[in-house]
Amino acid sequence: MQFIDKAKIKISSGKGGNGVVAWRREKYVDRGGPAGGDGGKGGSVYLIADEGLSTLLDFTYRSIFKADNGENGFKKSMHGKSAKDLYIKVPTGTIVKDLKTGNIIADLTVHEQTVLVAKGGRGGRGNIHFCTPQNRAPQYCEPGEPGIERELQLELKLLADVGLLGFPNAGKSTFISRVSAAKPKIANYPFTTLVPNLGMVRKSNGDGYVIADIPGLIEGASEGVGLGYEFLRHVERCRFLLHIVDGTEENPVNNYKIINNELAKYSEKLAKLHQVVAINKIDAIDSEHLEEIIKEFKAIGVEPFVMSAVTGENLDKVKYELESKVETIEKPVSEVTVEEDLDATNNDDGYWDVQKLNKDTYLVTGGRIIRISQVTDPRSTEQVIRFQNIMISMGIMDEIKRLGVQNGDTIIVGKLELQYWDDEVYK
Repeated sequence: MQFIDKAKIKISSGKGGNGVVAWRREKYVDRGGPAGGDGGKGGSVYLIADEGLSTLLDFTYRSIFKADNGENGFKKSMHGKSAKDLYIKVPTGTIVKDLKTGNIIADLTVHEQTVLVAKGGRGGRGNIHFCTPQNRAPQYCEPGEPGIERELQLELKLLADVGLLGFPNAGKSTFISRVSAAKPKIANYPFTTLVPNLGMVRKSNGDGYVIADIPGLIEGASEGVGLGYEFLRHVERCRFLLHIVDGTEENPVNNYKIINNELAKYSEKLAKLHQVVAINKIDAIDSEHLEEIIKEFKAIGVEPFVMSAVTGENLDKVKYELESKVETIEKPVSEVTVEEDLDATNNDDGYWDVQKLNKDTYLVTGGRIIRISQVTDPRSTEQVIRFQNIMISMGIMDEIKRLGVQNGDTIIVGKLELQYWDDEVYK
């Protein structure tokens, strides 16, 4: 399976349905009143963490997600149907960033943790809501709110209790295959592990802990050499590290130092993580040489375990040490700063603009005012007057006057073409 730990997606929540203008038309009901129903709510978009996922690969095949729109209202005071919300599954350990602001808006670390990333638009109200003692036959309704469109970046940081470190071919994949149900590919060439393999190790009490086989690191990994830089971020969320050293190499202690140097260059936090050190492949080392390696490690303050992942020698001792450390070392506190995500619920599209197309024509643009124009009947004086008052309250008329509008000039707003008069009455 290919491992993808970054992905970009585009999301859109559904827009709300429009309210409608309608009237009661029933036999024996004299002068039936307004009966226009409300539009339904548009679908919202959520991200939900799923511990059954381990990669963002699916988002390379599908990166655009859109919730459904709400239905428009109906006559007889019948409301339009609200759309279903859209839930997008992501692996636990996913960090979500808004590409427009650069802010981190979510850190999904718990199974089924859910975050709203785009609220659906509210449905518009039908004319039944605008009936008053002074106006028993309102000729207008509301348009639905728009949906929210966003571009997000997903970044996966694996959540594991133990992170396996070591040079390529140190035996990490063999180790994880022996102590867990994971079946990583094992071969004798550099960068054997191209993806972080997760394995569940059973504890003596029946519980389990997660161990992650991080791809082999080499010198220069913290500067982006090889595959190391791409995967060092996954080490940050482990409780501690199991550092496996190939005892058959020419200088095992030096290899140990190289990797720790790369950790320190990448992050001070990584450098301070507790490490259990295990010298591997003792089945291929004579006892005298093994003693020399152990002495060299002790000289730098390290008490190494010795084992053979192939034959299973001393694996129980290493597993017991890992279990002990899982019980005593707390999970690191996430240092990710999550910003308040106001854009997830900001359906207001009140932005507008006025352009003077020529000496006697003005064009008004903007989401909300265009939507209101779409539910305004230019044949209804009442609706046009209400539309005029909305333009005044939004400050649009002040801008048109500033641009030098004259009596008889044309103002275009969506499908409406209105004439301006200094008494502010549109004909």
